[in-house]
Amino acid sequence: METTSRVGADGAPSTVTAEGVPTARRTVDGYLQAPFPWYGLDEAFAGPRWLMQVGTAADGTVQHGSTGHGDEPSVRSDASAEKERFAVVVTVAASPVRHSGDGTGVLDATTVSSAAWLAGSGLLAYTWPPQLDHMLRDDWLDQQTETAFELADDLGNAPWSTLSLPVDGVPVEFHYRESEFGWVLAGSAHNGVHIGAYGRGMSAYGLGFSVIADIEAYS
Repeated sequence: METTSRVGADGAPSTVTAEGVPTARRTVDGYLQAPFPWYGLDEAFAGPRWLMQVGTAADGTVQHGSTGHGDEPSVRSDASAEKERFAVVVTVAASPVRHSGDGTGVLDATTVSSAAWLAGSGLLAYTWPPQLDHMLRDDWLDQQTETAFELADDLGNAPWSTLSLPVDGVPVEFHYRESEFGWVLAGSAHNGVHIGAYGRGMSAYGLGFSVIADIEAYS
């Protein structure tokens, strides 16, 4: 993908315990080091808020990260996981094609497709069809992640549609798709970041996004 690097996909949970539950990296330090503002659901959302993790470049620069809202999702192979109600907001720093910090290569641009990829892979990290056992889950996840990567590179066509949601009080057009696992959306804010989001059990149609005034309140 020209605009999205798989290397950046560490914005989705990647550390999994033996029980299949992602190990949260909840330190606020990485968030405080970011040179861009973080986004979350706006003040209309009154439920729990919590940190997830940040993704960094090879030189340690923070490039993206996620904040959670609602029930903290878990990877479970039973039907109870479907009752979880959550929305995760992914903030991605917008940047052009650029040289790597060590000067040995070129880093991909980050675009709305980058946000869509991170959101799509993030949703998959918490999805485990009940009929799959531990042995088959890795194959399933690889296959579905490849599909999410391809979908993020083709935002203008089905299954994507458009959805207008407020960002800092201003209507913004998002790319939106649904699946049997939940929903994914991606768009751009007006201050140099792209926003991705994914969720389950909460409708995306009533959401709004705003800059997080105090990221430490999520920890």
